[in-house]
Amino acid sequence: MTEKVKVVTLGCEKNLVDSEIMSGLIHGRGYQLVDNKEEATVIIVNTCGFIDAAKEESVNTILDMAELKQTANLKALIVSGCLTQRYKQQLMDEMPEIDGIVGTGDFDKINHIVDEALRGKKPVLIGNPVFNYDADLPRLVTTPRYTAYVKIAEGCDNACTFCSIPIMRGAFKSRSIESIVAEVANLAAQGVKEVSLIAQDSTNYGTDLFEGRFMLPTLLNKVSEVEGIEWVRLHYAYPGFFSDELIDVIANNPKVCKYIDMPLQHSEDSILKRMRRPGRQKDTRELVRKIREAIPDVALRTSLIVGFPGETEEDFENLKAFVREMQFDRLGVFAYSQEDDTPASRLPNQVPDEVKEYRANVIMEIQREISNLRGGRRIGQEIDVLIERYDGRSDVYVGRSQFDAPEIDGEVFVSNAKLNIGELARVRVTHSYEFDLSGEVIA
Repeated sequence: MTEKVKVVTLGCEKNLVDSEIMSGLIHGRGYQLVDNKEEATVIIVNTCGFIDAAKEESVNTILDMAELKQTANLKALIVSGCLTQRYKQQLMDEMPEIDGIVGTGDFDKINHIVDEALRGKKPVLIGNPVFNYDADLPRLVTTPRYTAYVKIAEGCDNACTFCSIPIMRGAFKSRSIESIVAEVANLAAQGVKEVSLIAQDSTNYGTDLFEGRFMLPTLLNKVSEVEGIEWVRLHYAYPGFFSDELIDVIANNPKVCKYIDMPLQHSEDSILKRMRRPGRQKDTRELVRKIREAIPDVALRTSLIVGFPGETEEDFENLKAFVREMQFDRLGVFAYSQEDDTPASRLPNQVPDEVKEYRANVIMEIQREISNLRGGRRIGQEIDVLIERYDGRSDVYVGRSQFDAPEIDGEVFVSNAKLNIGELARVRVTHSYEFDLSGEVIA
């Protein structure tokens, strides 16, 4: 009997790419991939271990899947990803339901792990956390046919005191330009129009391959030359390495989305220093000024951490003022999570959970008003919209502009034309809502 395998992905889009590679390998092995967990004889849970909430979700999902051994067809439960890389021993000691474990740098051996688990061997493969993405590996893309994520690097060298990514994913390692362009060309041949380039620190791309030179501008230009690609989107641009050359490429290359996802984490110098983040508030202000001057239409997204150890009421009030002043188009906020083995976990003056949650909610309420105002400036503009679905109840097509990333940002509603999923439509914006827009196709 052919084994039926379901892959469950938790966490970020970088994990999603890993799952798509595992799915490609499993398909090539002759196993059948299924969506329904009840059908599956093998389940792979690709976990996230970034913060406490993610770890809890991962553990709960493992336990939920394990119940299918009693209620459905499950024979082997495999766990992969960040949680395994960080806590392999605890998982094996405390969760006997797990039949096999594979880490972040070895998931290309997933077929071996599945085979051994089905034989009752309980395999564990945790080696170097950095995966070699230049390898010629199959990949089954699970995003809609017109959009896909492409990893340009793995790991991280930035020793932020709050972050466990280097523990789980290892040191920063760029893929070669040739490897990335080849993958993008393959995706374009499958009908992909939008590629989102992802890395924990994308602005550092190439420094390990080109003697310290920042090669992201070159990469963006090379990727945009691939025939069939309409949008090239950039994620996780570290502010400390954001060069004038990069600003120029985003401003002047028509295929590069005028969208910058640049996590700042905080505004206050004292906290940035304790976070071990490069630069200070004056540097951020100058960088944002330069970006908006060069790219007036840009959508700026950032993420912030509230409740970092030692964050005072004054710090928080200053952060609120900073958010109001900077007027980011998109903003996400996280309550600080005290992560094992990170320097910040040992700092004094840890902030109570209820205070952290309150501060996160306050920042989001401020941003809600800002997003509404920022969206209003789009009224009257003509924008390209990538059509993603049809809403029959409202009789509207729904899509995204270049100013909105998949899954996390706003949408555009279009009601005056019959459109095709995956096409780019030219739309004049007529209305703005809290996070979304609506408009009409230009005849």
